[in-house]
Amino acid sequence: MTDYADHGAETAGGDKSIGEAIGDVTRDLSLLVQQELALAKAEVRQTTTRAGQTAGMFAGAAVAAFLFVLFLSLALWVSISDRTGPGWGAVIVAVIWLVAGAVLYLVARAQMKKISGLPQTTETVRQVPNALKGHEERNV
Repeated sequence: MTDYADHGAETAGGDKSIGEAIGDVTRDLSLLVQQELALAKAEVRQTTTRAGQTAGMFAGAAVAAFLFVLFLSLALWVSISDRTGPGWGAVIVAVIWLVAGAVLYLVARAQMKKISGLPQTTETVRQVPNALKGHEERNV
């Protein structure tokens, strides 16, 4: 008669039981999730730093632009008003600074587009399904 008590344990070849295999898979998945979270945190930190630097540049540009516009506008307005009158002088100065503001905006917008988000985390998360299926070669 066959003894069924040892049936669920390791077989003669030293293979792991189903419970041990599931435990190994669970540990591996847990480790993978922890590594992905660590990568995401690092990328968020890096992106936040870049965004903060860009915001600081926007603020500095705004203060400098305001002071420049203020003093240069007053000087230009007085200079133009001698030939055109105060009203037209103000309009001409306003149009000049409208163009300058548009240029500053376009430069700032181009800088903002350079912030990339979480590229490495996105790439590695895309590879997880193939890795779980044992098809790592498809992650090329």
